[in-house]
Amino acid sequence: MSDAAQLTISEVRAAAEAVKAAIDRHLAAVSAPAEADDADVVTAYEELAAAAIAYDQILYEVYDEVTPFEVPGDEGPGAYTGPEHPEAISVLIRRDYLITDPKRLRTQAERVESSLTPGADPEGGITAALGVLFGEYEPDEIAARCEEFGLEEGDSTLWVAATEPTEPGEWLPEPFEGADPQLLICRFDVSEVYDDEVE
Repeated sequence: MSDAAQLTISEVRAAAEAVKAAIDRHLAAVSAPAEADDADVVTAYEELAAAAIAYDQILYEVYDEVTPFEVPGDEGPGAYTGPEHPEAISVLIRRDYLITDPKRLRTQAERVESSLTPGADPEGGITAALGVLFGEYEPDEIAARCEEFGLEEGDSTLWVAATEPTEPGEWLPEPFEGADPQLLICRFDVSEVYDDEVE
């Protein structure tokens, strides 16, 4: 093995040791009694993030492998490139549902909106019923009570993304046009696929 190769491998090992040390410092900082927004915790977090990014990069260069860690601000593909201190954020939510019981869905809508003809063909009145229910209830309430409405939860995701302050109504004509993954600060996904992976 050449000296250059040995040096590169030792650099990978050194980067790994740096991550381990950063984890110890971070754990010590977060477990010590302190006030909220403790500067030591923030510093330890930033050092851990930097060490993890450095290790991931050199691991890829030498072994063509990556770690399973995603650090906000990472320089990898699709990484956050927005401002460190955004002036505003957008919260983008997608929830998918299967319509498992059209009759129940229609019945719930009829309870809310008297103009819907009771007993009408539920298959033919689904779109009207959906409009009534989603106009009446908050999305979080529908998610919590979806079975009552004849719905079954599918995958869902919530994105918190940096954005520029806007005037009222400015983006309403095309609300999702500016959904840029590189402005994504964090995301939270719910899917059965993750349950399958755990099993």
